[in-house]
Amino acid sequence: MRRDRRWDGRVIGAVKTTGIYCKPSCPAKRPKRDNVEFFATGEEARAAGYRSCMRCKPDEVGRDREAVAKAVKLIEAAEDAPNLAELATEVSYAPHHFQRIFKRDLGVSPAGYWRGLRAKRAADALGETEQVTEAIYEAGYSGPSRFYADAKERLGMTPCAWRDGGRGETIRWTVVDSILGPLLVATTSKGICRLTFDEGEEALVRHFPNATLVPDDGSMANLISGVIAAIDHPQDAPELPIDVRGTAFQEAVWSELRKIPLGETRSYADIAAAVGQPNAVRAVGTANGSNPVAVLVPCHRVIRSDGSLGGYAGGLDRKRKLLDAEKETTQGALDL
Repeated sequence: MRRDRRWDGRVIGAVKTTGIYCKPSCPAKRPKRDNVEFFATGEEARAAGYRSCMRCKPDEVGRDREAVAKAVKLIEAAEDAPNLAELATEVSYAPHHFQRIFKRDLGVSPAGYWRGLRAKRAADALGETEQVTEAIYEAGYSGPSRFYADAKERLGMTPCAWRDGGRGETIRWTVVDSILGPLLVATTSKGICRLTFDEGEEALVRHFPNATLVPDDGSMANLISGVIAAIDHPQDAPELPIDVRGTAFQEAVWSELRKIPLGETRSYADIAAAVGQPNAVRAVGTANGSNPVAVLVPCHRVIRSDGSLGGYAGGLDRKRKLLDAEKETTQGALDL
């Protein structure tokens, strides 16, 4: 009924009165529920005597996902960034169309996926060697200048700082009281890098052991008020800058989390499907648990398929309160 694209490729709706089967996001007029039966695949629907919808072309969904999966393997096996045209040719799609379906499924373009993969390799290599230049070439960069330009946007720290646990980076921090309990707020010059419950300076020492940690001197006031608003009055919360980095998969998951509307939830399976990895439900849970910025990246809006809450780093009681507050907020807006 929602025409939710995340269900495309996972179920087929067939209309008895027209003899046509469609994908869930089909824009056609909604049929009566009594006239609809469901199948797992288009093949099953055809075996039951239905024909494919010419408008939404449901059989292409599976083909799209196979193409994206093949492209991911090609990107991960490549030593250099694959050209979009060449990548599209390999999976038999037009470049502009393939760019669109790749970004729809993974949340990033093929080039963005490559950059994320390369940055992850660089981070791993920097953690294993003392030679920055060696790590840069090993990760697939053409040279130090390209890596430093990339690092400025993706890593948020210099290569040595990344390797050395934040060495040379200044992180301002404080613990504030909220209606959900003590909240650690830590920021770099780019934005909030950690927002977690029941943590203090020791957590920052663990995650950024060599960074310069500076207690807030009042300069974080606007960010702190924005964070509190996100909890107390989520409908009025401002857009706050964040400075977090993860693997390409983690960033795709976190991107999907930020798309979940206020007052709504998604299942772990929904998010896995949305990032183009329907079998990676457990990995989605792990990515949720790795989210360093609670509330702003709303991992609390992800629940189990059976409706139970699942897990939450801040505790299930906080997760329940956050969800209840958001539902009350949206319901109040509807009542108005």
